[in-house]
Amino acid sequence: MLSSLAVLPPNGLLALAAAAIIGLVLLIALCKCNAIVAIVIAALAVGLGSGMPLGDIVSSFEGGVAKTMGGLAMIIGLGTILGKLLSESGAVEVIALTLVRWLGPARLDYAIMLVAFVLGISIFFNVGIVLLGPIAFMLARQTGTPILRLALPMAAGLSTAHGLIPPHPGPLAAINIIHADIGKTILYSLLIGAPTALLTGPLLARWVAPRVPAEMRGLLAEMVGRPAAPRPPGFGVSIFTMLLPVLLMLLGTAAKVFLPPENPLRPWAEFLGAPTVAMLLAVLVSFYTFGIGCGLTRSQILKFSETCLAPIAGLLLLIGAGGGFSKVLEGSGVGLAIGEWGKTLPISPLLLGWIIAGLLRIAIGSATVSVQTAATLMAPIIASKPEVNKELLILAMGSGSLILSHVNDSGFWFVKEYLGLSIEQTLKTWTVVETGIACVSIVFILLINACG
Repeated sequence: MLSSLAVLPPNGLLALAAAAIIGLVLLIALCKCNAIVAIVIAALAVGLGSGMPLGDIVSSFEGGVAKTMGGLAMIIGLGTILGKLLSESGAVEVIALTLVRWLGPARLDYAIMLVAFVLGISIFFNVGIVLLGPIAFMLARQTGTPILRLALPMAAGLSTAHGLIPPHPGPLAAINIIHADIGKTILYSLLIGAPTALLTGPLLARWVAPRVPAEMRGLLAEMVGRPAAPRPPGFGVSIFTMLLPVLLMLLGTAAKVFLPPENPLRPWAEFLGAPTVAMLLAVLVSFYTFGIGCGLTRSQILKFSETCLAPIAGLLLLIGAGGGFSKVLEGSGVGLAIGEWGKTLPISPLLLGWIIAGLLRIAIGSATVSVQTAATLMAPIIASKPEVNKELLILAMGSGSLILSHVNDSGFWFVKEYLGLSIEQTLKTWTVVETGIACVSIVFILLINACG
């Protein structure tokens, strides 16, 4: 059933969502309206047009902002401090030069994709961009490589892991809803995710980058300048400090899998592995490894950790507004309307799950919400079809949830601002990569299902 808040029929809700998204693009691109203002206008228009009670429109938007910011604000802020010290200490240059020496300029896009995919298994997409982005920029500067040739493979590796591999929240929630086997899901996701990231990262970027000229600017470019430290850290220290939050998050994940709930070590491991705590501990370590240990004074460390936060204020507001827009679209009944329509399609359950999650992604923006909602809608169908491979269905829905990232997706704005792209450039690059991930991965999923 559709949401009791919805006054419009399902077709009307779908048309309203499409009109709101088109209007949002026009407001920003043609009318030159501030993106944050335009997103709020679009969200309110959807709420009013769908017939939601006035109070619910505001509370849904504010709730979406709070949920999005609550999960990301501190992580992005602490990650920005870590990234700034990574740059000011000279660690970025140390890592970049070492990779160039080991791999050569011709294979750097493969290297950055592989590192991003591996790191992306245990860290959030946004954290990965903040940690690896400065290295990608420095590599581009050192080798004269177009920044998109490295940034897009990096984003592809992180996004593929985020959308397909547990314990990321979308796939993990879908596993719980459909009662799939988490071990099999992880095995399938690694088998499918690695070639998907390869095809949609380095190979696709080599086709996209020459067609979309992009300057080295944006928040990441501002973080990567001439080092202020008198001496750089060693390569091992640099890698350890950068990977410390990843290692702590892996510790938390491992504790959930291998330690029983009554084990006294498990709460501590989960606490230390919480993203905010892990990032905080890494920042505290970096104050020495990238600060005092490199010859920076306490005053310099304080200055860098304060000044680097100012440029991300607009980014955080954009991400929050995108989360609010997503929540209003969800509360208006658009998601359920798409799900009810999708269930009438006479196709394979795997492809149906991919389509429903994809349509939800296009309408709502949030990949996690898209997977969760699609899993809820698919659960009764799967209950009547025990022959369906549940683990591959999880991946099909995760794959669909990545398609066509655009202006209602907070990740779209994150990539745009950090790489310093225009909306048009972001649509031609990031959106193309995300859609490529969705299309390539579903092909692999259907092939494995056919062979199984």
